[in-house]
Amino acid sequence: MKRKKKMKRKTSETDIEITLDIDGKGKSDINTGIDFFDHMLDSFARHGFFDLQIQAAGDTKVDDHHTVEDVGILLGEVFLEALGDKKGIRRMAHAIIPMDDALATVTVDISGRSYTILDITYKKEKVGSLSTENVEHFFESFANSAKININAKVEGENDHHKIEALFKAFARSLKDAVRIEHDVIPSTKGVL
Repeated sequence: MKRKKKMKRKTSETDIEITLDIDGKGKSDINTGIDFFDHMLDSFARHGFFDLQIQAAGDTKVDDHHTVEDVGILLGEVFLEALGDKKGIRRMAHAIIPMDDALATVTVDISGRSYTILDITYKKEKVGSLSTENVEHFFESFANSAKININAKVEGENDHHKIEALFKAFARSLKDAVRIEHDVIPSTKGVL
């Protein structure tokens, strides 16, 4: 079963194309026009062993909001489509990842319902050209489109380390949750 998908999204604010192979080797080719965001998405691909290609053009001269939001929306849609019927997946997983002073704990449930809780505070308004307020927005957009639950808590001093630990923990928990363990859909409802 191939769990790979390519999709496009074009609005008056962004033009994005994403290819995701859930069962990849962690290779990535990412260009969103927001360098620190690219670095986080590359980290997500590497630590989740997802092959990920993202090409995004957005109105980043205005700010980074629309690009971050629309990448989150489309990446969630691509993830949902690539999973297919979810038969046999583990469904729920977690990861605890340190990065120097930071510690990120992330749990996910590929439940067919979206919800996001992100407990993280920042000292700065931006890391590189990424607005820290848009980190939560990315995860909310992804969760809504992918129809998953994300519950995360991040502690630490350095904003760069906190955000990077978050993306790594998210990647590891997702990789574990999509692992095929059996041949049934893991739900009392029979669908996810």
